[in-house]
Amino acid sequence: MLDKVGIAKRIAQEVKDGYYVNLGIGIPTLVANYVPDGLEVEFQSENGVLGMGPFPFEGDEDPDVINAGKQTITTLPGASFFNSATSFGMIRGQHVDLTILGAMEVAENGDIANWKIPGKMVKGMGGAMDLVASAENIIVAMMHTNRAGVSKLLKECTLPLTGVNCITKVVTNLSVLEITDQGFKLLERAPGVSVDDIKAATDGTLIVEGDIPEMVI
Repeated sequence: MLDKVGIAKRIAQEVKDGYYVNLGIGIPTLVANYVPDGLEVEFQSENGVLGMGPFPFEGDEDPDVINAGKQTITTLPGASFFNSATSFGMIRGQHVDLTILGAMEVAENGDIANWKIPGKMVKGMGGAMDLVASAENIIVAMMHTNRAGVSKLLKECTLPLTGVNCITKVVTNLSVLEITDQGFKLLERAPGVSVDDIKAATDGTLIVEGDIPEMVI
């Protein structure tokens, strides 16, 4: 079973040389720390940063250099800062190759709910709506179940939707899954996790074909 860092490390393997990548709030922000050596990748944050690096070491933080989640970040040589209009122009213009988001629920058809729990105060949807409406390659980083052990991979989302039929892949603490027309296709299982464990934790349709390899982290 993976922890949050393990999920980020596995997703980092999906990043390719030359990619422009948007990192959502939460687990996705950790991905920048684990990009394989030798790749040239530009990380973008919707608050107007291009060229984010790993998180700073304690004591090296600059409170004026933050990501969309208000976390302090580092920047790489050649990084740039710009206004929100330019940032969202980049997103809406489909100039981002990979978007990595957190989620509260994902449906087997690729719907995502990641912005609101009814009855709880939220400031708004933020940039999530623009990201899911514009991006063609979206990977979700999330825990497979909630704290009560209830599946977050569902036949249909129960929370207000952020986007419809837009997710391509999900990486959880238990597995790597691809969204297909038939449901969640199991691609890999986390170390120490069996296929039966994943079946028991998945409410949506789970497709299992052949032997499922263990993730290499």
